[in-house]
Amino acid sequence: LIATEKMTDVRFNESVIVMLESDENGAWGLAINKKLGTMPIALLIDSSISSSKERERLFAINVPIFWGGPVATKEIFILHTNEYKSKTTKKYGNISITKDYDILFDISKNKGPKKSLIILGYSGWGSGQLEGEMERDHWILSDIDLNITFDEDSNTKWNKAYKNRFIKT
Repeated sequence: LIATEKMTDVRFNESVIVMLESDENGAWGLAINKKLGTMPIALLIDSSISSSKERERLFAINVPIFWGGPVATKEIFILHTNEYKSKTTKKYGNISITKDYDILFDISKNKGPKKSLIILGYSGWGSGQLEGEMERDHWILSDIDLNITFDEDSNTKWNKAYKNRFIKT
């Protein structure tokens, strides 16, 4: 899902969203090009589940963090390639999402997925809301391109996705 120049919600200007579910009850997905900055991975993991030595190691590992949308902004989602799987991994076609701490520990040990994005919050729409926004030309569609999704340069994702859109005018 790609925001067009007609998007009126400034939070979604030039947003690229990987849509994960859409049905008669609504839709949700994760913005992938709104980098918030970097932070120590230790700040993402509950301190009660790691030793002080492990926490010290985790504070030394900084990871990029992305804004996924305005809903549940304290909830952590890890969007990643399909070769990684844990007890909470859910596969969506050629991409997966995992929400447990194990993946963060694995990422910190270079045992996680080949490519991943750590995302806070998600983008959600109620029944019919997204369809209405699409009718007003606020959004256009494109296939999920893993090269764009996991591109290290967040600033180029919107342009690349826009060029890759289904309908060209």
